[in-house]
Amino acid sequence: MTTRILILGGTTEARDLADRLAEDGRLSVVTALAGRTAEPAPRKGEIHRGGFGGEAGLAGYLASEAVDLLVDATHPFAARISVAAERAAAAAGRPRLRLERPGWTAEEGDRWIHVADLAEAAAALAPGACAFVTVGRQELCPFLRRPDVTIVARTIEPPAHPLPERIRLVRDRPPYGLEHERAALARYRADVLVTKNSGGAAMAAKLEAARDRAIPVVMVDRPGGQPAADAADVDGCLALIRRHLAAP
Repeated sequence: MTTRILILGGTTEARDLADRLAEDGRLSVVTALAGRTAEPAPRKGEIHRGGFGGEAGLAGYLASEAVDLLVDATHPFAARISVAAERAAAAAGRPRLRLERPGWTAEEGDRWIHVADLAEAAAALAPGACAFVTVGRQELCPFLRRPDVTIVARTIEPPAHPLPERIRLVRDRPPYGLEHERAALARYRADVLVTKNSGGAAMAAKLEAARDRAIPVVMVDRPGGQPAADAADVDGCLALIRRHLAAP
């Protein structure tokens, strides 16, 4: 009998998990992508594009599509989605696992300024600073209110709306190696880095580059109130899924 698994998320972990699960002929794997990235990296299994119509819509999908297991592998900052996934799984009577990679932790030589959200991040920038901002194309609004700061915004895809000419947009796609990040900070003469604590190796080199250049990092901490993670990496999540499959 085929077990149907729904994975929520366009993260690297979600893609790796789908690829590895799809190798098991006993499983039917569907990955739900919210559509924030126009050209997501390819992955094995089926793809569901767009949302489900909220918490009730997701619960209905789990029931109507006979999903046996829901895996929430969304971005660590997708707090509302994770809460909705937990409630939807409970409403549909389906088991749920949450895969969330650990956040970064400061090391010796780091100069981190912890802030709770993007508004605080923008406010933390000193007048006249040159900030290398890596928070995503949909998160730039607070920085537009700082005409006294030079903003270099790196995004994978262009923002939905044009940016003021004073905002320099850099289009690039991860992973980013250490030399790449060192060169980027030097090229744009950045004296502060702004990032969210997303965690993961693919984005970590910019922190080492900032440490090497002795520049501060405005670090947006993860939101609170999210369900606890069941697994911190793909291997751990796979072990839990195998345990679920083996259960009577």
